[in-house]
Amino acid sequence: MQLKQYYLACLSHASYLITDEKTKTAAVVDPQRDIEQYVADAQAAGCQIKHVFLTHFHADFLAGHIELRDQCGATIYLGRRAEPEFKAHLLAEGDRIEFGDVRLEILETPGHTPESISILVYDLGQSAETPLAVLTGDTLFIGDVGRPDLLASIGVTADDLADMLYDSLTNKLVKLPDETLVYPAHGAGSLCGKHLSSETVSTIGEQKKFNYALQPMSRADFKQLVTEEQPEAPDYFVYDAILNRQERLSLEASMAQSLQALSVEEVLRLQSQGAQLLDVRDAIDFEGAHLVGSINVGIRGKYAQWCGTVLDHEHPIVIIAESGQEAEAVMRLGRIGFDNVAGYLGDGMNALRDRPELVAKIERVTAVALAEQLASDAAPTVLDVRSEKEWAAGHIANSVNIPLIQLRDRTAEVDANRPVVVHCEGGYRSAIGASLLAQAGRDDVLDMVGGFKAWVTSKLPHETATQPVG
Repeated sequence: MQLKQYYLACLSHASYLITDEKTKTAAVVDPQRDIEQYVADAQAAGCQIKHVFLTHFHADFLAGHIELRDQCGATIYLGRRAEPEFKAHLLAEGDRIEFGDVRLEILETPGHTPESISILVYDLGQSAETPLAVLTGDTLFIGDVGRPDLLASIGVTADDLADMLYDSLTNKLVKLPDETLVYPAHGAGSLCGKHLSSETVSTIGEQKKFNYALQPMSRADFKQLVTEEQPEAPDYFVYDAILNRQERLSLEASMAQSLQALSVEEVLRLQSQGAQLLDVRDAIDFEGAHLVGSINVGIRGKYAQWCGTVLDHEHPIVIIAESGQEAEAVMRLGRIGFDNVAGYLGDGMNALRDRPELVAKIERVTAVALAEQLASDAAPTVLDVRSEKEWAAGHIANSVNIPLIQLRDRTAEVDANRPVVVHCEGGYRSAIGASLLAQAGRDDVLDMVGGFKAWVTSKLPHETATQPVG
């Protein structure tokens, strides 16, 4: 038996391939939508993927169960409380799937969602009594537990889910042998929890010692602890949770429809009809020259997460990319179920070389230069698009904090009588924020290079929520 973890950093997502040499059978747990790596690795092991498990209906990405079913003929498995619109085998507490040296046994562990399951993995070549590992989905993370407050669980309150989560952890998961390996579905950076570790594997024993949510406490204290200070979730989470329940096009079929080169005139026509123009180039290139009205979400970052935050899944999307990046940009949108791509600007920004009236720029400013401007009579507004928690830990004096996740709906709050300098922690989010303001009609927007890190590195004064620093 072999158990392999795949970690997709841009979505902080972990998935798993389990292969058995004796029966030449493989199972995949919580797959991402682009499934080529699982198929290739199973084939390399001489195995056929016959089983695909979802530990729950994920909200932060579109899973690849449909793709594995269509391409490999795999049977789809879900917890018994799931209500999928496609054919699936529903599993209850204690149900087992066995092939060769592999036994996969189900624990019903609701709490993050009502249908959540964890999967005990036995290597029968080693022991039929003691599990090697537990795949915990979003119930138990390394250093955290799944949040019970996401709106994906329609009709079930956060209080009800917190009750379920407490029981799942205290009555089931913490009672597993201490040496049991813990493999979750997410790591640091995921919005499905608040204190996820950057580690991607642990043990039950380690989590009982170090996970704040597994320490002895009353049910009431637990419920308060796991529901407070959770990060704000993007709107696309509800959309993805619903879409994961539904029959839908495969990623391959969707991309075949989306990868269409468009002329400048076709792009402008789509834009006039409400299409969203998404420029996926690096911030320095976007800000140097971009098509008027486009939004910048760089492909070299948490691209899908931020696209799902600042774009919508209803209006068409047109991609503007460096040559050769178009397919990756479309595929990564597909990972969150954004299949509404109408095409891409053929020849990228080169298509605009004779259309200067369609090209705009966003000025960039260094931390030192901004400090000089702030000391003048014509000081700009400083807009900090980090989270409220980040802002409280340290910020530029008198800066305005509007988290990026809220900015599209709050652009009117930014002073229209002064230039505005946007910054985040390192520069990725501020480029998105600056492009949103420019799209909203602001022509006096600047982006601070290097973000708050550059400000601190330059030894410029800043404040915490309670006192000045430097």
